Amino acid sequence: MKILVTGGTGFLGQHLTRVLLMAGHTVSMMGRDFSQVLPSLRKEAVPIICDLRDKNAVKQACRDKDAVYHVGALSAAWGKRADFFAINVEGTRAIVEGCREHNVKRLIYVSSPSVVFMGADQRNVTEALPYPRRFVSVYSLTKKLGEDLVNAAASELETVIVRPKAIFGPGDRTLLPQLIAAARRRRLPQIGDGRNLVDLTYVENVARALLLALNTAAAIGKTYTITNDEHILLWEVIRKVLQELLLSTQLRQIPLSVALTAAAMMEARAALTGTEPLLTCYSATILARTQTYDITAAKRDLGYAPSTSVATGIEHTLAALKEQEA
Repeated sequence: MKILVTGGTGFLGQHLTRVLLMAGHTVSMMGRDFSQVLPSLRKEAVPIICDLRDKNAVKQACRDKDAVYHVGALSAAWGKRADFFAINVEGTRAIVEGCREHNVKRLIYVSSPSVVFMGADQRNVTEALPYPRRFVSVYSLTKKLGEDLVNAAASELETVIVRPKAIFGPGDRTLLPQLIAAARRRRLPQIGDGRNLVDLTYVENVARALLLALNTAAAIGKTYTITNDEHILLWEVIRKVLQELLLSTQLRQIPLSVALTAAAMMEARAALTGTEPLLTCYSATILARTQTYDITAAKRDLGYAPSTSVATGIEHTLAALKEQEA
């Protein structure tokens, strides 16, 4: 098939592109900056330099494609509200319109479990959980609005929504690297009591789940949460990572209520100065709350099963980080 991957130059986008190429597909990678793209992908994939805010260019990128993976998004704990809407909502709108105009058969939208996160502990959540009345971040809100646009197009396109939780792996520049960087500056406290369970997802598992969503008839019109199917103690894993990197595991414990108060003050200051806060209310809550998911639907319909465990994935990620720093 001829496939477009938006956000193809990003962390998940590059892993997905490689998996699609290995499966024999012709892949066009859409992104703004190709400087960090692996040389092998530059040779094998078709590059499309495009910003999701350029509506006409986005729609044109959908021409002659059999399927589109909409991976690209502004995924951050902090940023301008207008940018989140322009990229995550209007960019998705342009993709949907491009798929319609150019008769794309299947649109697979990469969303986030944060669209149903309410800020409190959540255990074994399924896709049936309704959206909250209030969203924990503008990112979560705009990803939900993106889901609305995709679901509205389900009568004209074969749509599938995939919500991977906390993606990590080689090439990740956000999840583990940011925690490690904070620890190296001795600016990483343990938020909460450290007993919160979370689901992490190794990037290769996500890429293979997305591949399964490409041809599965039972997936059309549905939404799937993807995880490693392991409920782990988040702070225990963080300490193991720090120990492996010979960093201190003695982290100052801060109650979530205190962290939220401090984060709110930092966000207020950031709104005035334009500089990113060290901590946001969204980040504090994510680090302190239990968030586990039931992926029965993905197992049943997609035949999904994670092939790489969290422990093995952490090993691969640390090895890549050490090689990068060598």
